Amino acid sequence: MPSSTLKGHSSSVSSVAFSPDGRQLTSGSYDSTIKLWDTATGQCQQTLEGHSSWVNSVAFSPDGRQLASGSKDNTVKLWDTATGQYRQTLEGHSSSVYSVAFSPDGQQLASGSNDSTVKLWDTATGQCQQTLEGHSSWVNSVAFSPDGRTIKLWDTATGQCQQTLKGHSSLVNSVVFSPDGRQLALGSDDNTDDNTVKLWDTATGQCQQTLKGHSNWVNSVAFSPDGRQLASGSNDNTIKLWDTATGQCQQTLKGHSNWVNSVAFSPDGQQLASGSNDNTIKLWDTATGQCQQTLEGHSNSVNPVAFSPDGRQLASGSYDNTVKLWDTATGQYQQTLKGHSSLVNSVAFAPDGRQLASGSDDSTVKLWDTATGQCQQTLEGHSSWVNSVAFSPDGRQLTSGSDDNTVKLWDTATGQCQQTLEGHRSSVYSVAFSLDGRQLASGSDDSTVKLWDTATGQCQQTLEGHSSWVWLVAFSPDGRQLASGSNDNTVKLWDTATGQCQQTLEGHSSSVWSVAFSPDGRQLASGSYDRTVKLWDTATGQCQQTLKGHSSLENVFEVAIQEPTGDLMGRVWEKLSFYS
Repeated sequence: MPSSTLKGHSSSVSSVAFSPDGRQLTSGSYDSTIKLWDTATGQCQQTLEGHSSWVNSVAFSPDGRQLASGSKDNTVKLWDTATGQYRQTLEGHSSSVYSVAFSPDGQQLASGSNDSTVKLWDTATGQCQQTLEGHSSWVNSVAFSPDGRTIKLWDTATGQCQQTLKGHSSLVNSVVFSPDGRQLALGSDDNTDDNTVKLWDTATGQCQQTLKGHSNWVNSVAFSPDGRQLASGSNDNTIKLWDTATGQCQQTLKGHSNWVNSVAFSPDGQQLASGSNDNTIKLWDTATGQCQQTLEGHSNSVNPVAFSPDGRQLASGSYDNTVKLWDTATGQYQQTLKGHSSLVNSVAFAPDGRQLASGSDDSTVKLWDTATGQCQQTLEGHSSWVNSVAFSPDGRQLTSGSDDNTVKLWDTATGQCQQTLEGHRSSVYSVAFSLDGRQLASGSDDSTVKLWDTATGQCQQTLEGHSSWVWLVAFSPDGRQLASGSNDNTVKLWDTATGQCQQTLEGHSSSVWSVAFSPDGRQLASGSYDRTVKLWDTATGQCQQTLKGHSSLENVFEVAIQEPTGDLMGRVWEKLSFYS
């Protein structure tokens, strides 16, 4: 394939996401803008402006009609992906919103914040349904289980903590459910030489695997679509692919010259994208581990990356304040989405891929037309950085988590803010929708996770138990569990029906930055600042494997399990790299 350079952002890219149909890629940047890219041409279609600070996270709703963005301005914004207008500003978090996620049906949005809480928002009304408290530090990531019923792990119906997953000895940076919801993956950091990813059994809370090999923080973890693989990105400048069954490291993807901040699998699992502090995005072949493309063009760190639903486009957000859209087949950049005035923290494609949402430090979320690159809406309302954004499953709503301590639900068609979910006492770092869209989970700097009713905006539950920030939240594939990763080095599994903590996955020696469930939900992968990735049995909570291999001074920021193969991949970036 010919190489290409996606240029546009004026600062680091913090988040990327593909639209559901894969035709567009969105990127959120520290330049406070979100960009929509045409994955076929690599042209920048839109630059979404509005946040007053870094955009930490972006997510498309399942139907692609809405985009959610989380920012350092403490708010979450919902954008109409057709018009680019923001529909809701979800307020309530008292600190930065690091992560947002839509429920499977798009009716709820979850946001995680620096205020140590997770909030669940009703995407129709923007009301906070639940404030999930229990974390004692920042909530870096949130995710809905496939059935949308759970977030530490939290029961999304009652807000009770089901499990407190203990084992990490430092910050938990990332959490993600396996596709079937039976596993949860967590990434952590450590000041020692641990730097692991852990896989947890969501049913028992036992750690199945501790994946060791990274030599620095694990920033991100992600499961492949089939759950057979887990990817982890680290501050050691590498990405690792792990076999979730054996815990063995299959590939160490080298090429980035700086931290790997984000990783994402293509819809078919044949490619992996990574964004790095070296200002590039790389596309990797997941079968061979070879770098297919190096997408250059960003003038600063690349933070978020995301594939479009059809895998044809990749979106990258950067500290250069821009979002770029890349053609995954040719590596050519299609669009440079300009408009944000600060870092882009998060990007997310709408379910249909027609829109891209970006969250920025400029306190706005932008909705971009992925075909034209035009900014359809600038969702304004947050008073601080937008850390995370996520679309509802039907795409009609977008949620954003912010440093203004709130989560916002936006109407993606009109760009109007439907609900401002208030309740967190500090920044919201992560938000996630349940699969049915009826609930939203948010993780915060106030050490809590909140579950919100997306229809009413009421806070249903406040999941308490973490002793530090909640970085991220993620729902299991069946929605019965919610996983939360924290700065207290643990991952917790919650019963979304009762709100009880089922398991506390312990084992990482530093912060867990990323978690991912396997497609069947039987395993959970966690990436940590301790430079390792761990695979956990979600039924027993036992650690199955500790994947080691990252050899530099970098953390694993994100992990992913590829569908349908289930291969494990890890990502770390400021430059974008694609691995497949």
